[in-house]
Amino acid sequence: MAAFAQVAPWFGDPLDFLGDVEDMERQSRALDRLVDDDEAARLFHLARPRLPADTAGLPWLDVEQAHFIAVSERVGDDTAIALDYRTDRADPSVVGSDIWTVPGQYHWRTISPTFSAFTAALGIDDPGRTSK
Repeated sequence: MAAFAQVAPWFGDPLDFLGDVEDMERQSRALDRLVDDDEAARLFHLARPRLPADTAGLPWLDVEQAHFIAVSERVGDDTAIALDYRTDRADPSVVGSDIWTVPGQYHWRTISPTFSAFTAALGIDDPGRTSK
């Protein structure tokens, strides 16, 4: 998808955009399993709000405030796109995993400051939705 390459040029894996809420919830449950494993949580920069303040923002992902909207098409690539509700409950930011910029490091970074801006950039915004 050429439009996606414009908004997240670092992203190197093909994605499967999740088609419904059930898929998003199912895929996002992996975050709960990973964050409960200290080694995996450090590797993937996953945190819960009760963890130290240095894990409060990006490049850390708060698993209680995030839902996957896309995952890698290839099992084992461990890359994803998520809605990050820390910024706004009604129009969350869109973040993506980044394993390409700093080799050996897995970080989360902003793709778009809002979901509405993300969909507009991809050309799939809903003209019936009022914007902020």
